[in-house]
Amino acid sequence: MNKDKITLPQQAQVVIVGGGIIGCSVAYHLTKLGWSDVVILEQSQLTSGTTWHAAGLIVSGLLNDETSADIFTYGRDLYSRLEQETGLATGFKSIGYLQVACDEERLEEMRRSASFMRTRGIDCNEIPIDKAREMWPEAKFDDVIAAFYTPEDGRANPVDLTMSLARGAKMGG
Repeated sequence: MNKDKITLPQQAQVVIVGGGIIGCSVAYHLTKLGWSDVVILEQSQLTSGTTWHAAGLIVSGLLNDETSADIFTYGRDLYSRLEQETGLATGFKSIGYLQVACDEERLEEMRRSASFMRTRGIDCNEIPIDKAREMWPEAKFDDVIAAFYTPEDGRANPVDLTMSLARGAKMGG
């Protein structure tokens, strides 16, 4: 890209510094709220900073509060529909997430968290250790006393997801 040909607007309602996944997500959501004059400033090109290093994991982990659970659910649902909205792939795939407990304290914490997560619409359930072994035969389960599986958790391609958010923002204004 030839930087000499880039022209910046003289004014904007919102100027976002940084064209990574956070900046593009902010721009996307502002345009969804009706803001039409949003500019993203990036020193190189979108995703050229930290975003392209990211693993792209979309996993719930152990959620214990409504806000975190709702943010996770919103994000997961957004990533799964964004490709249809923008026409750009996000690389999002629900591949599932397995967590294990190796002591009673962790088991109790995971059971509480899984129960709470289900009340927020996140499918997280304790599964038999034999089932976990079948799912991941290369893993060692010698010290594991319980396993929890969240089938809708997954991963996305951070660069593709960012570009899809940027396109969605551009489509919105």
